[in-house]
Amino acid sequence: MSERAGYIEHLGVFVEQHRERLKELLRAYGPGSRLASHGRYALIGQPETLVVLERMEANPFGLRSEWEKELETVFLDDLELAWGPRIRLSR
Repeated sequence: MSERAGYIEHLGVFVEQHRERLKELLRAYGPGSRLASHGRYALIGQPETLVVLERMEANPFGLRSEWEKELETVFLDDLELAWGPRIRLSR
């Protein structure tokens, strides 16, 4: 089965499992927060961040590998620090 099959449902489960953690992330780093004014946490509050966070939990090394091919890592590094995953991929 493809990883994409049923991903929307999987993402919904991820959101339900991490609802309080996501709320705290938005409160602390999201739009309007003191830390958001620095611009380093620009991803937080964007809808696509849910996918990034899910991948950070499910496949952190794959996420980092693909991210580094296309994007600057500073935003991912900051999101990783804010989210506090089990595995640190940077620093």
